[in-house]
Amino acid sequence: MPPTPRPDPGPLVPAADPFHEERRDDCPWCGSRWLRTRLRVPERPRPTPGTFVVDECRDCSHAFRNPRPTADAPLLRPHRRPAEEYGGADLAGRLRRLHHRTAARAMLPYPEPESWLDVGTGHGHFPEAAREVHPYTAFDGVDPTPRVEAARAAGRIEEAYQGLLADPEITARLRARYDVVSMVHHLEHTADPRAELRAARTVLRPGGHLLVDVAAPARPFGTLPPGLRWPGRAYDRPRPLHLIPLRNLLAELRSLGYEVVATRICAPFPPRAHRIVARRTELPPAPVAPPPDPQPRSDSA
Repeated sequence: MPPTPRPDPGPLVPAADPFHEERRDDCPWCGSRWLRTRLRVPERPRPTPGTFVVDECRDCSHAFRNPRPTADAPLLRPHRRPAEEYGGADLAGRLRRLHHRTAARAMLPYPEPESWLDVGTGHGHFPEAAREVHPYTAFDGVDPTPRVEAARAAGRIEEAYQGLLADPEITARLRARYDVVSMVHHLEHTADPRAELRAARTVLRPGGHLLVDVAAPARPFGTLPPGLRWPGRAYDRPRPLHLIPLRNLLAELRSLGYEVVATRICAPFPPRAHRIVARRTELPPAPVAPPPDPQPRSDSA
């Protein structure tokens, strides 16, 4: 019998990149299409293949990864290093604990909080350091990785929630529950920073405070010339997805119903970042449209 002919496979279609989303041609912050490439690093042997590109909006100066990595990208997976490395006795560990205690002391001028939620808590080292400054405060944590459960098991936080704060289930469960919400280098690593800020206002009690530490756009990789290797990371890349200018972030906080009460430059670790303390205020009532004018009644003949 003659051999059965194989079906024609058709034209070859290149497989979709499993580690990156589609490249966008507008700014994720203001929607402007006036973009410029700020940094482009050629492909090298790293966990995530492809060219690393950072674009910047010429209208609002917002810088962002373009294309953005997907949730399956290795750089967005949980850190594989043990938790002890984040609080070790080496220089990096001491600087990290110093930075955490300094951030916690930023809340000392305000009423002592009873409950505190740390967003993007990871292994819970920030609540552990903040408890030295606020010993009578109950600390909870939320993180999209299983590290938050390890933080609860280690006693660094009391309650653990796995996911993003903007997840509707988590936001509804924690509504108006906390006096302080902290985001220490969390916003720049989220896909939608605005959604996290809105969710933080929802879980804050009236008059509660939001503490934000966020990388400044001038650092950490904004000034590197194209092609320069990321310092100290031969097989890695910078992790921030967004670099938000301070004026953009302050304007967004005010539009969401926060009163910005303090801003400062963080030092010595990381090299340059902004620290913001904002108070949750009541939004002004929506304007009520005046009732329509009554139509004059015409008398019938």
